[in-house]
Amino acid sequence: MASVEFREVEKVYPTGTRALEGLSLRVEDGELLVFVGPSGCGKSTLLRLLAGLEAPTAGTLWIGETQVNELSPQERNVAMVFQDYALYPYMTVRGNLEFPLRMRRLPRAEVERRVGWAAGVLAMGEWLDRLPRQLSGGQRQRVAMGRALVREPAVFLLDEPLSNLDARTRVRVRDEIADLQRRTGTTMIYVTHDQAEAMTLGQRVAVLEGGRLQQLGSAREIYERPANAFVAGFVGNPPMNLFPTRLSRAADGRIRMALGEQSAPVEPAHVPPSALAGHLGAALTGGLRPEAFRLAEADARDAVAASVEHVEYLGHETLVYARAPGPGPEGGEALVMRLAGMRSLAKGERVRLLVDAAGVHLFDAAGRSLQETRP
Repeated sequence: MASVEFREVEKVYPTGTRALEGLSLRVEDGELLVFVGPSGCGKSTLLRLLAGLEAPTAGTLWIGETQVNELSPQERNVAMVFQDYALYPYMTVRGNLEFPLRMRRLPRAEVERRVGWAAGVLAMGEWLDRLPRQLSGGQRQRVAMGRALVREPAVFLLDEPLSNLDARTRVRVRDEIADLQRRTGTTMIYVTHDQAEAMTLGQRVAVLEGGRLQQLGSAREIYERPANAFVAGFVGNPPMNLFPTRLSRAADGRIRMALGEQSAPVEPAHVPPSALAGHLGAALTGGLRPEAFRLAEADARDAVAASVEHVEYLGHETLVYARAPGPGPEGGEALVMRLAGMRSLAKGERVRLLVDAAGVHLFDAAGRSLQETRP
């Protein structure tokens, strides 16, 4: 087991494409860190750099106390699992598990010990004599993980390993990966475009966009205190409602934000009053999570009017897509709300909404959050 560190790592391809820019972070020994971001943000590139399949344009890569820039893939003691399994179809499960060990010319007794251990850890002893085509997608992915584990790597790299699985199998295998990491204590770096995987699997989550690290922290911190508008809009399902706004001070002294043609009071939990006062009248981006709304009575004070456009009934909750009147070709600000239970709302229905003033997020013209510096 070992820690991993990226120090000002950059990767620019001959075409001029900048895949990574100034990436600096440390993955602790025994940690499961998830990189998440949209396609093309540099997630797979950083794994390929760490595995030695590509060389960085600048910066250094460290595994433990060793700088590995000049080491071959075989010398780095990392194992990688891909989304396409990459199993040998003519070999049994046992043969696939044994192959990397036989290539290293390990003694037969050691090969059997490691294969038996991996089969036990991943509960696949009954499949050892089957061919990959006789296994389900989830079982094949487990074999691919086992083949990496038998190498006893210092670092385990997983490149979107669940992309080819159906939704139910994906959830089960995701839980198996988390349990495996806890039991083995292996340092794991996992990349995905699926934020649900990132938020439920990672001990910490790193959000990438355009080759740059946008935020690093726990899933809760990233959800509750996004560092910028990109993170706010990317993390969350449905994503945060983002809209142009300006702050003003009402006659009663409270600060309010514009929401289309209306306004709502703001008292953000993580934005100091001085920051709010310093941005009065400035062009900002406002943000509200779908759960920051609740239905209000027709005469409720500070309620915002909106018109229902679409409703999704999910049993335990209802997603309501609505529009608050305002300028522009769309006729107002599109909003999505998460309401508990099954709500009987119809398209075109007018509703009144109360906004959680403490749950408001605010971002400056550059997209940076106005919140206090995170601990």
